[in-house]
Amino acid sequence: MRALLLKLSESKRLAPLIMSNGVSRRVARRFVAGETLDDAIEAARVLNAAGRSASLDLLGENVSDEAGARDAADGYVAMFNRIARENLNANVSLKLTQLGLDLSESLCQELVERIVAHATDLGNFVRIDMEGSAYTQRTVELTKRVRAKYTGVGTVMQAYLYRAEKDVQDLLSVGCRMRLCKGAYQEPPEIAFPEKSDVDANYVKLMKLLLPSGIYHGIATHDPAMIQATKDFVREKNIGRDQFEFQMLYGIRTDLQQQLVREGYRLRIYIPFGTDWFPYFMRRLAERPANLAFFLRNLLPKSSGSGA
Repeated sequence: MRALLLKLSESKRLAPLIMSNGVSRRVARRFVAGETLDDAIEAARVLNAAGRSASLDLLGENVSDEAGARDAADGYVAMFNRIARENLNANVSLKLTQLGLDLSESLCQELVERIVAHATDLGNFVRIDMEGSAYTQRTVELTKRVRAKYTGVGTVMQAYLYRAEKDVQDLLSVGCRMRLCKGAYQEPPEIAFPEKSDVDANYVKLMKLLLPSGIYHGIATHDPAMIQATKDFVREKNIGRDQFEFQMLYGIRTDLQQQLVREGYRLRIYIPFGTDWFPYFMRRLAERPANLAFFLRNLLPKSSGSGA
């Protein structure tokens, strides 16, 4: 089922059907803050009041022309301006394919540097998201090039990739901040661990490389076992709770979110928003059976009364 949902997330034919369905749109609002920057800012404000920081993400991938990439860059600059104006505890995550990586690496780097320079002027931080494995090497290299000019930029490591340990060590050597996650794309067994137990073991291994480094990293997981492994390790190594943060996705495992805040851990919530929410929504359904069950519970009653 996971493989099927991830495959469907790439479907250009299914996207308009799901996005125009009222039930789908309502369910998507559990995982997506809304379609406008105002929606994301309001979500960040609520989270800040609950003791959680935020990372705003303008949904969208694989732009088809330079104008689209430059429009996306303008959107990110506007996000930082709003965050600063409203004094929110929030940074921004972005995807390189939304900034023209498929079109031109030089164009993409130009736009990323513009965004990071603006964020730096405002005392903020840019997280470069990691996409599918076809982009991993280019993402690592572009992150390193931008970071050579601006320190306020970091990226993401996906524990299901065999190469992740080497990439972590490479990026640690240049002082780069990282978000550690398991990975949400469908990857072949030639490049990614196919078994959850192996992904979990690699996740813990990478966490133990990141946290003693003296660099501020994000441990992104909804898995109670990974959370507990992190708690145990930082206690064992006497790593302060102000030296790292847990990260979670908007609308997922709010019970664990509340628990971590009560226990005094730093927690950042990734807030996606925008009109291009279909691929993100499908990846969230694929990620956890509970998410798919939630969607079906809302969908089936609507369908059963249709007379079909």
